[in-house]
Amino acid sequence: MKRQLPYLLLMAAVVVLDQATKAIVVRSLALHEYVPLVDGLLSLSHVRNRGAAFGILSDWDVPYQSVLLSALSLGALFAIAYYFVRLPRVSRLPRLALALVLGGAVGNLVDRVRLGYVVDFVHAYWRQYQWPDFNVADSAITVGVALLVIDILRSPGPSAAGAKPGIDAAAPTAGRID
Repeated sequence: MKRQLPYLLLMAAVVVLDQATKAIVVRSLALHEYVPLVDGLLSLSHVRNRGAAFGILSDWDVPYQSVLLSALSLGALFAIAYYFVRLPRVSRLPRLALALVLGGAVGNLVDRVRLGYVVDFVHAYWRQYQWPDFNVADSAITVGVALLVIDILRSPGPSAAGAKPGIDAAAPTAGRID
């Protein structure tokens, strides 16, 4: 448990920062208000995302949508947490990445369970190109996934360590649970 403490603290920090920034936005901006931070590039906003990450399925109108997305999020959280605790202690980058993903997922799940939607407040755009609004939790998830991809790409395959018979020599070993 002692070796997992830094990762648990990181998860908690992501959740606290996510919830604190969302509370500030809700208190400071009216719904659908946009305040330019960097003209033509970045605005602070206050929107409600009833869909999944980056507004995916936000126009989806099904009964109990929030309950369904919360249940899916909870299932994914348990699966990722299970994978996290099974990773070898030496797998620092994957553990860091999953801590960010878990913290972000919990931050958004708190909103979804408490409010029925997720508060998003960062609006990035350039000319007519718009990126869906997002928040600290979404950013943590994105950085975590990017770190996982980096770990997979930099990890040597079994061929570098001497492939075992019956194992695909091209398969990545990043975050592999033995």
